[in-house]
Amino acid sequence: QVQLQESGPGLVEPSQTLSLTCSVSGFSIATNYYYWTWIRQAPGKGLESIGLINGDGSTYYNPSLKSHTVISRDTSKNQFTLQVISVSPEDTAVYFCARGVAFTDDLGYWGQGIQVTVSP
Repeated sequence: QVQLQESGPGLVEPSQTLSLTCSVSGFSIATNYYYWTWIRQAPGKGLESIGLINGDGSTYYNPSLKSHTVISRDTSKNQFTLQVISVSPEDTAVYFCARGVAFTDDLGYWGQGIQVTVSP
């Protein structure tokens, strides 16, 4: 059974770097034809795709967020991470990690989400 679990700080100060980790069990993140993605939902808004990392390690970012986000992975730990650089209150959101099927929008497995608040 594929399971994903987000971890990281719940509170970050403005201008700091937010680092979140998604720990995956039951499936290797290095498997081809699947991708691993970060999505967030700000208060009162819809879901926003942040970016993804493919099974081969290649990445793709939402162009509107590309300048201050980095997605990486540690295959030895079966984890992938999100860094949001120089956060602002607009980065306050629930952050989700999920698994997708390559070339589709099929996100069959999600983490439960983690609330991140950016505040002094």
